[in-house]
Order: sequence, then structure tokens, then C-alpha cells
Amino acid sequence: MILCANFKANKTRQETRAYMAVVESFVSANDISDTIIVFPPFTALDHDPRNVLIGVQNAYPVQNGAYTGEIALEQLEEFGIKTILIGHSERRHVIGETQEQIAAKFRFFADQGFAIVYCVGEPLEVREEGDAALLSYIEKQFEGIDLSYGDLILAYEPVWAIGTGLTPSNRDIELLHGVLRGKTHAPLLYGGSVKVENAGEIMALENVDGVLVGSASLSANDFCEMIAQAAELNTEEENN
Repeated sequence: MILCANFKANKTRQETRAYMAVVESFVSANDISDTIIVFPPFTALDHDPRNVLIGVQNAYPVQNGAYTGEIALEQLEEFGIKTILIGHSERRHVIGETQEQIAAKFRFFADQGFAIVYCVGEPLEVREEGDAALLSYIEKQFEGIDLSYGDLILAYEPVWAIGTGLTPSNRDIELLHGVLRGKTHAPLLYGGSVKVENAGEIMALENVDGVLVGSASLSANDFCEMIAQAAELNTEEENN
């Protein structure tokens, strides 16, 4: 399993250090073998991780240069960052990134050997049009994206479920993940109102290889509980 915590624009550097201490201690104490990735804000990238990967929520696809307000490869290299989140719906729908820009970012960081968590998902009006419209919408988010890239992790996040407390039905999650599995061998994550109460059930679904968690991951104890649920699922699979 892969479990990702996306802090977005939350937590200070001090709060992130305290959070990481809790999660890293839990991972060590429970001999967790799953991949755990935390995406803190830029100001908290100076943590020296032990058994949890640190990723960046965004970066500009250049070594360095005159790009006011952006973080480039040169800055990420200073912190040893080799994992990036690309295509998140908030970058698409709030910041206004186009598919062309997202694809250029993907190509640049793939060329640099980054592990890429690439996000796709649909708004509510598309979901309400039915499965055909949904799949067509998702397909456009693959334009310019190398789905055979070896360090790709693909995350399905329905836009209407992010931060709303709403989630698709298990049938809908399995449908989408089944389609995605036919396109790539990359691990498939689900994101969108994942929380302690539903994380285990979601991770147990077919073709779901983990979760990308937003607001519910801001509590270190809650995120640790989700990690524990994944470990329990692993044990159940081994015993079957």
C-alpha cells in the first residue's frame, strides 16, 4: 500500500516537525512496510526523513530562473526532494493549470527521475452526465502523460469529493480503478474525503493500492490509524 498525506497550505515548520516525529515513530514501532509519503508546505521541506518520504506539492519545471513566486529544481535538490505531486484538482481548477502545462511539468520531472503522484478526477457536473462522459473527461487528463513511466503513482480524486465529506460508491471507485488498471501498471490511489472511518474499506477495494489523504491527514494520530488499517489489510491478504 501507498499512503500519502497532502498538507496543502496547512501547518508551520514546527508543526510539521512534531507531526513527522509522531508518524515516523509509529512506522518504526509497528514495523510498517508500506510506502508513506508526506507532502508538507514549501516552508517545511527541511525535515530529514527517516522512514517516511517527503514530497513537494508543486514545482516549476526548470532548473532555476526568473519565475517569481515559484520553486524550481535547484531548490528541491537542496532538500533532497525526489517526489512530486502533479495534476491535483486544486492546481487545475483553482490555480488554473492547463493540461499542456501539467504535461510539461510531468515530462520535466520524469526526466529528472522523480517519483510522480499524478492526479486525475472529474467535477460533479461531469459525474452526473454518466460513465461515458466521466471516462472521456479522465482520458483528456492523460494527454501528454507517459503512463508507462516507471516511477508513476496514479491517484484518482473526484473533484466533488475533495473536502466535502462525500465519496463515490465503492462500485464507482472500483469501476474507475478498473479502467485505470487497464491503462497502466502503476500503483493506483484513491483520494477525496478519505478519513479514518472509510480508509480501510476503500483500501480493501479491487485495484486500490492506497490513498491520497487531504484534511483528514492533518492529524498525525488519524493518519497513523490509516497506516495501521493498511497494515492490517496486508496481514489479512498474507493469511488468505
